[in-house]
Amino acid sequence: MGTKRIVVDPVTRIEGHLRIEAILNDKGVINDAISSGTMWRGLEVILEGRDPRDAWAFCERICGVCTTVHALASVRCVEDALQIKIPKNAEIIRNIMFLTQFVQDHVIHFYHLHALDWVDIVSALSADPKATATLAQSVSPGKHNATPGYFYDIKNTLKKFVDSGQLGLFQNAYWGHPAYKLPAEANLMAVAHYLEALKWQKEIIKIHTIFGGKNPHPNYLVGGMACTIDLNSDNAINMERLNMVKDLIDNAFDIVENMYIPDLLAIASFYPEWTKYGEGLGNFMSYGDIPQTNIYDKSSYKIPAGIILNKNLSEVHEVDQRDTGQIQEEISHSWYEYPSGADSLHPWEGETKPKYTGPKPPYKNLDENNAYTWLKAPRWKGHAMEVGPLARMLVGYASGDDDFKEVVNAALGKLKLPATALFSTLGRTAARGLETQLCIHWLKQEYNRLIDNLKLGDTRVADTTMWEPKDWPKEAKGVGHTEAPRGALGHWIKIKDEKIDKYQIVVPSTWNASPKDAKGQPGAYEAALKGTPMADPDQPVEILRTIHSFDPCLACATHVIGPDGKKLSEIVVR
Repeated sequence: MGTKRIVVDPVTRIEGHLRIEAILNDKGVINDAISSGTMWRGLEVILEGRDPRDAWAFCERICGVCTTVHALASVRCVEDALQIKIPKNAEIIRNIMFLTQFVQDHVIHFYHLHALDWVDIVSALSADPKATATLAQSVSPGKHNATPGYFYDIKNTLKKFVDSGQLGLFQNAYWGHPAYKLPAEANLMAVAHYLEALKWQKEIIKIHTIFGGKNPHPNYLVGGMACTIDLNSDNAINMERLNMVKDLIDNAFDIVENMYIPDLLAIASFYPEWTKYGEGLGNFMSYGDIPQTNIYDKSSYKIPAGIILNKNLSEVHEVDQRDTGQIQEEISHSWYEYPSGADSLHPWEGETKPKYTGPKPPYKNLDENNAYTWLKAPRWKGHAMEVGPLARMLVGYASGDDDFKEVVNAALGKLKLPATALFSTLGRTAARGLETQLCIHWLKQEYNRLIDNLKLGDTRVADTTMWEPKDWPKEAKGVGHTEAPRGALGHWIKIKDEKIDKYQIVVPSTWNASPKDAKGQPGAYEAALKGTPMADPDQPVEILRTIHSFDPCLACATHVIGPDGKKLSEIVVR
């Protein structure tokens, strides 16, 4: 029986609003957990009645982080409904945009959102800069900026923060917690690279501004991309811009190979016990992406699609977003209602009708026996699933893909761990880094594919033959899928009389942060927290380690606004 309930609300260093309630037994181990999204997202309601060609621009603003992948899934679902196949250059450019976001997002997650769960910033003040330089050179011989003078300057900068009593970026953490195990020099090295990554991340996204016009929220187009390529023009994407893209990719390659991956492996080596915690569901799903022919040819994907059940890597099941018997969203523990008393619907039939039945804010605890979240509970053939980097790496590995096998086996060899270690909090964190290694190599390949195709004289980036609504069928439906950095992302649309009749979005964190379903099956967050021991319940760093290993991204609340600007509906939870 649980003896103590810990509430973490809000979980910080994430996008959106997440509340975790963990129930500890008398030995200080988590027995059960509740994951609650505490803000309502009503974007699907906003889209109804609008032009399908504009949907991507609204969907992209569901989040300030996962912008390009929502636009990608959105244009794909409209293209699927209207049976549009985009030109080769557009497919490659979309792959480049996709991979750019993955590399930037994963590096940001490691250093700025997750590393502080493992790195004791204040401990770095006692580090010897000379010993730190020696450590950095041994961890990554190819890394620049690994001199005693460099680390002395970083230590001085950090000391000024601490002496001023204002830790700024590093405020409100559990410094000195017994769960931190890195030596002072490793902490100082990590702080230095935290600051380097902060400067670098604003550079890599320039690729989005070149092909998409801006960032965040780069431009997409139903039928292809909204950019123009003319190698000899000053008013389009020319060779100068393409060379800039190449330089940005080369710089990112250096960051990933000579800073991120060495740091990840070095830090992981101090926390081998975290291969025993955070296992979770054992069910994993990937929609797949990075097509080499077109999005409808799943056999051409660099990231394979598939399902793994019960940690069985010897069998990969097929996933079909169109099959109404496969993917369903349930609401037995969610603050929504479905028509005709239905409890579970496929997204094509889904509804976004809020029905708050929780306690009146402010409240002390939620009731896990009733509805307790604004997130629905997606299920694949009735199974709760984990999505994200670990799922993709496992599906790729189980599919026998050489790229996946190479990086996974190499990392496990360096850490002296068996493959079963991947089913854990540390395995989930490592998987994100290994995926970044693959992505930066694939990014180079996609750039070269684009250049090779342009050399053949093909500069087409869009097919507008189905642009005019007069050419559309009276009714159509489509699905657009992709892999967001955080996992499987699907958009489902129904078009009627040239307008959006229904639109449903199932995001990665809906899968991972889902509540229990009618059968009592927990979501991935809830399952992963079970069995985790805590050193100090008042400083729940262990909870943050596992939750951050998923990189939660709960979209921010959306008020529904009418065409005259008046507020139609607002749900106040806190």
